[in-house]
Amino acid sequence: MWLSNFTLVLPDQVVSEGSVRVEDGAIAEIRPEPVVAAAIDGGGRLLMPGFVDLHGDMIEREIAPRPNATMPIDFGIHELDKKLAAAGVTTAFAAVSFATESVYGHVRSLETTSAVIEGINRLRDDLLIDHRVHARYEITNVGAAPALERLLNADQIDMVSLTDHTPGQGQYNNLQSYILSISERRAISEEMAAEIVAKRIAMRNNPDIEAKLREIVALSLKHRLSLASHDDDSVEKVAEMHDLGVTISEFPVTAPAAEEARRRGLWTLMGAPNALRGQSMSGNLSALDAGRAGLLSVIAADYHPAAFVPGIFKLADTVDGGLPAAVAMATGNAARSAGLLDRGEIAIGQRADLVAVEPGDINRIRATFRAGRFVYSDGTLHPLRVLAA
Repeated sequence: MWLSNFTLVLPDQVVSEGSVRVEDGAIAEIRPEPVVAAAIDGGGRLLMPGFVDLHGDMIEREIAPRPNATMPIDFGIHELDKKLAAAGVTTAFAAVSFATESVYGHVRSLETTSAVIEGINRLRDDLLIDHRVHARYEITNVGAAPALERLLNADQIDMVSLTDHTPGQGQYNNLQSYILSISERRAISEEMAAEIVAKRIAMRNNPDIEAKLREIVALSLKHRLSLASHDDDSVEKVAEMHDLGVTISEFPVTAPAAEEARRRGLWTLMGAPNALRGQSMSGNLSALDAGRAGLLSVIAADYHPAAFVPGIFKLADTVDGGLPAAVAMATGNAARSAGLLDRGEIAIGQRADLVAVEPGDINRIRATFRAGRFVYSDGTLHPLRVLAA
């Protein structure tokens, strides 16, 4: 099948009126001109690789869209699957948490998180896009270690990140701001919120934390999984995580932390919503500032997959390398950092995971392909008979 007359975003250049031939789900040929009798004419629209999302927090909102409204897990996975396909995501790592003390309550309990992970793996072959599991291990929650170890040994996990949400450091380095946030979210007094924060700080004194952390790290590396650290806020924290075997620094909080991560050869990951908005919702390092300084290598959906396309275009105006470099952050760089070598580029031999984008004031996704097959279309790219062929 030929996809003709697209503006191709290749790894190192943009080619107008190019064409891509798909065969057996992979890219078999690329030409710098239109071809005759193509299955699909792109009309000059952009064709990018499908987005590889290493950190998406959205499954929790599909399972519990309101605090007291819980939906079936399988239903939630299928609903998220459709939304991700429409956002151009073709490979998604659901970032699920073992954090029972979280404001998200039972959705991050051992039972619910384990059930979500098992559901994703059970439904994987029936979903539109390629779903994988990113397990977030909250290091203070040592009681979660046995459940995570069981899932790791059962090959149910595809990536692990080490998180430490202890107030007073990392993402929550401003204690008063964090207390106010909990007070507002839970509709409780500041005094009650302060008590919760104090208990969380005390949890960091558990003598079992270090041993359990090293057990999880060793097991993750044994299974050859990519290992990430979360919310690195200092040079010392980056060094500590790097020495453990971490290869991805997720959401570095400060520029010095991001600089140290890049110096040590780590992939640096930040949120596409941060790039779109031009600022972190927590007041931490801006993705645009990081990109401008050459400190950003991967972007992820975080909490809003629709931010990928506008975030990419914001970064394209900011980073060296323009659009190809910005697209690589959501595609090739993301794939490589997760150990996936078969996707993320419009190149011969790569999976034909592709996204067609209509440029304009609002850059709109017109279609998404997984292995050369439509998994989303808004009906404007092609006649419907092509879908049925």
